[in-house]
Amino acid sequence: MAMKTPLTIQPQKLPLGFPTASNPRSSRVFMASTLSSSSKEAVNLKKPFSPPREVHVKVTHSMPPQKIEIFNSLQDWADENILVHLKPVEECWQPQDFLPDSSSEGFFEQIKEIKERAKEIPDDYFVCLVGDMVTEEALPTYQTMLNTLDGVRDETGASPTPWAFWTRAWTAEENRHGDLLNKYLFLSGRVNMRQIEKTIQYLIGSGMDPRTENNPYLGFVYTSFQERATFISHGNTARHAKEYGDIKLAQICGTIASDEKRHETAYTKIVEKLFEIDPNDTMLAFYDMMKKKIAMPAHLMYDGRDDNLFEHFSSVAQRLGVYTAKDYADILEFLVRRWKIEKITGLSAEGQEAQDYLCRLAPRIRRLEERAQGRAKEAPIMPFSWIFDRKVQL
Repeated sequence: MAMKTPLTIQPQKLPLGFPTASNPRSSRVFMASTLSSSSKEAVNLKKPFSPPREVHVKVTHSMPPQKIEIFNSLQDWADENILVHLKPVEECWQPQDFLPDSSSEGFFEQIKEIKERAKEIPDDYFVCLVGDMVTEEALPTYQTMLNTLDGVRDETGASPTPWAFWTRAWTAEENRHGDLLNKYLFLSGRVNMRQIEKTIQYLIGSGMDPRTENNPYLGFVYTSFQERATFISHGNTARHAKEYGDIKLAQICGTIASDEKRHETAYTKIVEKLFEIDPNDTMLAFYDMMKKKIAMPAHLMYDGRDDNLFEHFSSVAQRLGVYTAKDYADILEFLVRRWKIEKITGLSAEGQEAQDYLCRLAPRIRRLEERAQGRAKEAPIMPFSWIFDRKVQL
């Protein structure tokens, strides 16, 4: 569930319930992450093992208990329609397939080749790649989040239900992403691995609250959005790597993107099914998540130095086109089409209002982005500890 970095805009006024940035710095785009909202804010927690952070007051168990029966009744459907999007372990690629073989006599020569190719890649690309890798490495947090969802969580840690099996097997497939990127970056010689490792530790320790309220309706809308965002982000890092002449790195990023696309398909099918059997509450859930905004998994990213590391990283990703505000709008538009939002009938008055909001939201986001880009000032240059404090334009 990697990076996954939708951006939002900070114009003078934000319609549609867009929150303003909690730490505004310019009219440039911001990551939809540590943005304030209508929720009350808890105090910043400052502990030696955790960065300064914004914590939303948790709304727990917003799904009525009777709705749990819907997910119980869908177990056979999930077994036949969702688990098919997992690959047997023996058919899966493994990180070692893309890395030098440490048992071979040519091991050091292969490492030398990686380092030579890496020399041709600019620092700002490595900032984006490290950010993606750090996000992937926080996988324990994402499994924990999925196991907060009522009706689909893994109750024992080894539950035989299709929902629980999906969560464990999805986690196992995703685990390869961080492993591969981590090892490749280590071998490249271009990054400060100790600072990166600190960032990973801080991020896992901080956790995340995507404001899904223990509610699988909200949770599966969130994961549908996130998996597509990850697919786009890794796909763009693959394209850039190819342009810089590193075909092996392009293959790595492209292979990870392919996994994310497969996982996106599974999650969007779940929401599609919910629209089929419970259209009104599913519409309200989609509306709720988009009104809140999609909080990024790595929005509490911290390296022990930069309190605004995620904001700075996301600005570089925006400038390079790895993940942009336009992508955020495109994902929303894709999901509206995928779930045929305009054609859903039988909604309550509240559901119809949510439907209208969702159908109009993407064009409004694009207009806000265009205004913000028109006012954007020249970006500052910032050092990143991930690349030995070399400076990169935001």
